[in-house]
Amino acid sequence: MSGLLEGQKVLVVGRGSGIARAVAVAARDAGAKVVAAGRRTEALREAYAGEPAITVGAVDLTDEPSIAALGEQLGGVDHVVSTASARARGRIDELDRDAVRLSFDTKVIGPLMLAKHLVGRMDSAGSFTIFSGVAAAKIAVGTLAVAITNGAADVLVRSLALELAPIRVNAISPGVVDTGAWDPLGQGAKQTYFADIAARNPARRIGTVDDIADAVLFAMTSTFLTGQTLHIDGGEPLT
Repeated sequence: MSGLLEGQKVLVVGRGSGIARAVAVAARDAGAKVVAAGRRTEALREAYAGEPAITVGAVDLTDEPSIAALGEQLGGVDHVVSTASARARGRIDELDRDAVRLSFDTKVIGPLMLAKHLVGRMDSAGSFTIFSGVAAAKIAVGTLAVAITNGAADVLVRSLALELAPIRVNAISPGVVDTGAWDPLGQGAKQTYFADIAARNPARRIGTVDDIADAVLFAMTSTFLTGQTLHIDGGEPLT
């Protein structure tokens, strides 16, 4: 993929690990200058220490002035990728209102505000890529809040693609991907869960962060793709 983003600036919002890191490194390896931004700037600096062409910025997607300030710091930008999420899991009687609100604020309203404040800093060949998720396509008890957040992200993408045209806007919808997000289950429970998913989905494996990073690069560089959600999920909704 080397050279596809040569001379361009890419903003990646998220943590310094997992999918966000894979996207940042892939964009850098494709020739981009990358700004990795998030709330925990010290952790980001540690994560990207020694990585050439990746610098760190501060942003809190739940705070509009923070997003506006990041825009001032960036100046111009070619592509924006938001991987941030705040999941609110559980059955309806277990859901906390504030957790559900934070989920929407981080994954839907935050990217909307990124578009508001950054679109004027992009030229017509730019793009936004945000994240949805498999829960919107495969409804299950216990993931109601995640599903409706992801569904809203999908609608946001189509709406922004129309309003911001010709700047392109797309979403990535990952299935189960092997990241640290599953570590709270404990090693044994995580491996059991992964084995169950891998045995049932048509791809017969769990996703990797590189699978997702490759899809993000495609979304950023495919100039006839907009208003779409790319389902990188191993066919999980079919099961």
